[in-house]
Amino acid sequence: MTAHPKRIVARRLGREDFAQFGDIIEASHPSPRLINQGLCERHHDLACLDFAPAGRAGLSMFRAVPRQLPYRLELLERHPRGSQAFIPLHSDPFLVIVATDQGGVPGEPQAFITGPGQAINIHRAVWHGVLTPLGKNGLFAVLDWIGDAANLEEYQLPDPPIICSA
Repeated sequence: MTAHPKRIVARRLGREDFAQFGDIIEASHPSPRLINQGLCERHHDLACLDFAPAGRAGLSMFRAVPRQLPYRLELLERHPRGSQAFIPLHSDPFLVIVATDQGGVPGEPQAFITGPGQAINIHRAVWHGVLTPLGKNGLFAVLDWIGDAANLEEYQLPDPPIICSA
């Protein structure tokens, strides 16, 4: 008898559920600072960018192929030298998959779907899925650690689960 893959239901991305993995970046500060003669709201200090020494913060552009649900989760990765912020340059949702560390390997994955205007910052060394846009556009600005040392660990899931919508 063939076993069916485990199913993980993707939930709406919310601050409390995501806090142990990273920051949600969105213009939702209750008291934004008014700047530029009162014509601009500054939603200040929304993410904890954390970069190891012997490197620097870098801004890159990523163009990822859009995917759809259900999605087969085969690979998780993490970056031990720095956090990684993903800022979509479009309004389409994207899938965010994260997992705690269990002795050097990922624990049980959790999946979230971003809402309009949401970006994320994944904390340093947190296991996460690859960039997975769900709309027709996959262009992102990415802030992460740049340096000469290795900053990528990958883990192939032996029994890939299926991520599905509610």
